[in-house]
Amino acid sequence: MKRKIHLALPVLALFALAAFQPAQAEDWSMMKHYNYDKPEFVHSHPFAKEHVVIQVSQANPKRWTLVLNNAANVLNFFGPDKAQVVVVAYGPGLKMLFKDSKMAARIQSLNAEGVEFDACHNTMMNFKRKTGHLPKLVDSAVVVPGGIVRIMQLEAAGFRYIKP
Repeated sequence: MKRKIHLALPVLALFALAAFQPAQAEDWSMMKHYNYDKPEFVHSHPFAKEHVVIQVSQANPKRWTLVLNNAANVLNFFGPDKAQVVVVAYGPGLKMLFKDSKMAARIQSLNAEGVEFDACHNTMMNFKRKTGHLPKLVDSAVVVPGGIVRIMQLEAAGFRYIKP
């Protein structure tokens, strides 16, 4: 009987580890419940008075740094509880959200401060057509149907649009 218990424990441990793995980018998706007329967000900002959407559409690390600096500056000026910042990446700019991007650690840090990072599903599907697989995104990336559509949605909801 003791031997069966010893064998069962590692198996149970593996199941427990599998259950608590961090969500993959595909799990952080608004694809199933996207409603253009009612924006949803990963981070709640009930006291935010300022709402900003920042576009990333270029595969340029200097531009990515500028985008992330802009997001951080907005949070620093207004405070993370008074500002809601959403960064929308599409086209070549989606590469900023790749898991192996030079910006991945900084993205995770800003996400922890409440910045949302949206990834364009259309761009992801184009990447899949060209490479045969979906890109691996940072864990905090939120997949939205289209980058432009998300920006339009947020502007209609009162967000200020920034394109560095």
